[in-house]
Amino acid sequence: MTPTDMDQLTTPGGPATLEPDEPHTVPAPLLRTTRPMAWVPMFQSRERRWWTAALSATLLITALGIGVLYADDTNNQAAIRTLTTQNESLTGRNQIINDRLNTTQANLTATLGELAKTKAELEHPHLTIWNVPQQLKGSSWYLAGGVPDTFTYHLQATSTGPMSVSILTLEQWAKAMACVDPGGGSTHYCVHHSGAVQSWLSVTSVSSDFHLAEGCAAYLAVFTSASTVTVTPNISVTYNPASSATGTCAG
Repeated sequence: MTPTDMDQLTTPGGPATLEPDEPHTVPAPLLRTTRPMAWVPMFQSRERRWWTAALSATLLITALGIGVLYADDTNNQAAIRTLTTQNESLTGRNQIINDRLNTTQANLTATLGELAKTKAELEHPHLTIWNVPQQLKGSSWYLAGGVPDTFTYHLQATSTGPMSVSILTLEQWAKAMACVDPGGGSTHYCVHHSGAVQSWLSVTSVSSDFHLAEGCAAYLAVFTSASTVTVTPNISVTYNPASSATGTCAG
């Protein structure tokens, strides 16, 4: 190779050496800038589809959840209504049972009261022993009746005029009769002034309970009057025996 040939190869500016470089420098940047711009819309489209699908799935799940909750709530409400109805029914039945129980208790209390009363009456019977009206025709007349042993004596009587009533022991009665016979004293005076356990003088009514005969058979009741009167007695006794001797029998 000659120096002339070397100079020809390295001389710049010739058209033959510069033209092959142009295709390699211009197209490359154009290809790199146009490809990413085509990917962005595709990515955004896919992102929208994913977002729409996720939103749809979320809405579907939410709807299903709401449906399940609604069904559960409906079932719960139905169960609550059923339980409420059952509770009201049980409350009504309980009230009926309580009313019947109260009625039964009231009847039982009344029955027990009647039984107690009947038992007391059986243990302590009450009997009327003198209720026929009778007349006293002046101061020499008297009405007398024994006070029974083991009984409470219920002395009740009325008269059409003043009368005197005394409860006497048998000993006092004997003294009264001794006063009448030898001296000729009036029965009306001697019965009430020869000694008495208890007396009601010049009255038109008398009401008293006498207990000394509950353990002693030694008493009698005597009625007298200074004038003619009609005595209406209502005398009764209640069986009530004493556990030991009473009155004059205990002395």
